[in-house]
Order: sequence, then C-alpha cells, then structure tokens
Amino acid sequence: MKDYHVNTFYREEDAGYIADIPDLEACSAFGETPEQALREVSLAKIAWLEAARDEGKPIPAPRYRVTIEEKL
Repeated sequence: MKDYHVNTFYREEDAGYIADIPDLEACSAFGETPEQALREVSLAKIAWLEAARDEGKPIPAPRYRVTIEEKL
C-alpha cells in the first residue's frame, strides 16, 4: 500500500519545522525538530482522514511524488 508523501522544511518565521502532506488539503503540522513535525503530521493525517470519512468526503489516493527538479 502506498502512503502519502510528506514535505518537511524549516520555517524561520515559526523558528521550527513544518511538515505537510500535499495530497491532503491543509494537512500540516509544526514541530521544534523535523522528527517532531513528522510525528505531529502523522496525527494530523489520521484526524484528516477520519473527518473526511465522517463527512462523506472523497479521500484522495496518494499521488504526489517529488520530482528530480524539485530536489535540486
């Protein structure tokens, strides 16, 4: 089973790390470390998916993948 891609990056304005899941609109989390941001976005993903199911909204399949150009 595929899982969702997660972006993690440092954000100066927040003095911490942001993790987001591009396939799930507005699904992101903050952490003081990259690992903490990843743990937090994992919890946000669970909540996002549960809310979508409860509301009968479609759940997108994992699609987003980083291209080589984005890595550069």
